[in-house]
Amino acid sequence: MTKVTLQDVQQARETIKDIVKKTDLLESAKLSAKTGANVFYKCENLQKTGSFKLRGACNKIANLTDEEKANGVIASSAGNHAQGVALGAKMTGIKATIVMPATAPLAKVTATKGYGAEVVLNGIVYDDAYAKAVEIQKETGATFLHPFNDKYVIAGQGTIALEIFEQLDNKVDTILCPIGGGGIIAGIAVAAKALNPNVKIIGVQTSNVPSMKESMKNGEVTTAFNDTTIADGIAVKTPGDLTFEIIKELVDDVIVVTEEEIAQGILFLMENQKVIAEGAGAVSTAAMVSGKYVPAKNENVVCVISGGNVDVNTLYRVIGTALATEGRRYSFNTVIQDKPGGLAELTKIISEKNGNILAANISRLAMGSTLGKQSAELVVETVSEDHIKEIKDAVTSAGFDIVEM
Repeated sequence: MTKVTLQDVQQARETIKDIVKKTDLLESAKLSAKTGANVFYKCENLQKTGSFKLRGACNKIANLTDEEKANGVIASSAGNHAQGVALGAKMTGIKATIVMPATAPLAKVTATKGYGAEVVLNGIVYDDAYAKAVEIQKETGATFLHPFNDKYVIAGQGTIALEIFEQLDNKVDTILCPIGGGGIIAGIAVAAKALNPNVKIIGVQTSNVPSMKESMKNGEVTTAFNDTTIADGIAVKTPGDLTFEIIKELVDDVIVVTEEEIAQGILFLMENQKVIAEGAGAVSTAAMVSGKYVPAKNENVVCVISGGNVDVNTLYRVIGTALATEGRRYSFNTVIQDKPGGLAELTKIISEKNGNILAANISRLAMGSTLGKQSAELVVETVSEDHIKEIKDAVTSAGFDIVEM
């Protein structure tokens, strides 16, 4: 097994220093106040191409032989590695082919094409794209650039840790980091533990694809997939063997968060930090907001925001889910009288309870006993679960039956 060292990470930093940005480390006043810790965000969403993946991709490309470059490169990616490889290849003047899942956000597909790469769509998760990329590689002889299970890629991602330690004057207690295939957390763990063996490295995965969590539990690389996820950047069913060996040795724990918690993490970052994160980039925040990671008082915690390449349509849906989860949006069906003022009676009750009606859809019912009645579907802006209960109690007390959506 090829070992990755602090020296590899330091060499990678020297290699890519003129290409990548040193991204901002921002303090989270809200999370710090909420937890009693000192919480910071490492904003790789502000990196060129919108994610950390540029670091590893450029380090790998820089270490290719002339023959490998001449053959062109091929990569599989959920979207962010794709952009890193595409830009790195363009800057080096070599041909790039990228295989992405058909479910990859349109913004990532469009951006990858914009960097000059040829894009092939296949399957629903990263693993499907990987299988297709291997097939194409055998046909074309192109050089395969793995998104995480590669020494140079891991070392490139580890440069994030070097920046974090500099930006916090080495006063780092804990780093929370997303896990998919394991490249970013493996690189960060190698560098961070070498700089300070006492630093805690906590990985965060979605419960829909908890492959590294299951691998850690079983003591061997394990495939796991429960459902698709809004955190497409970490939707990896089978982690790498190289990354797993590093993570098994150096990572202290792996936490899993739900889709609803990830949605809340995205909304939390938007509202409180004015930062846009994709699902994968928000999982470390989700672990904090949900209380699944509880820091000690005055602990210096860094949440890595791995990327910000989220499709606007996806963001719209995610915000709706997060608002509903937090009790800030309430949707229900009821039946009103088919007569003048029938709807007004219902809306009056809601307005008296300070509910703001965002949408109302009325349709006539015309079957048997429902003659003379209409179906009303409402979406109401609320402030909390208690506020929702007030509205529900008032509506039902007035004789309306509620069916929640």
